[in-house]
Amino acid sequence: MRRALDLARHAEQAGEVPVGAVVVVNDEVIGEGWNQPIVSHDPTAHAEIVALRAAATRMKNYRLTDTTLYVTLEPCAMCAGAIVQARVARVVYGAADPKAGAAGSVFNFLESPSLNHRAQVMGGMLAEECSALLRKFFEARR
Repeated sequence: MRRALDLARHAEQAGEVPVGAVVVVNDEVIGEGWNQPIVSHDPTAHAEIVALRAAATRMKNYRLTDTTLYVTLEPCAMCAGAIVQARVARVVYGAADPKAGAAGSVFNFLESPSLNHRAQVMGGMLAEECSALLRKFFEARR
């Protein structure tokens, strides 16, 4: 999660919402990303999607079974859908997103029994540090 926080700070320096994500398998980072929809002109360029794309490219497989995704903010519905499609085994997030979170706050997409894959979810890792980064970013924009 510390690496994801470093990536979130990178996003902030680029003027993006500070969210970072890392995909890990067997204690090895195989993909990383930070929010970049503004600079890339791509509404799908959330940190999770960028990290999943990098991991899939590295593994030469769109299925990322047995991986863990660490992300500083609870995934939204779009990212949760990508996580399910990639068959990520576990998602660990920092700050909860009470307005758009799809890992338990608003929706529980990642653990839905209606879907053909469910990811194990753990929220709250370094939550205060992740939340503080987001709070500071949005306070500066107001």
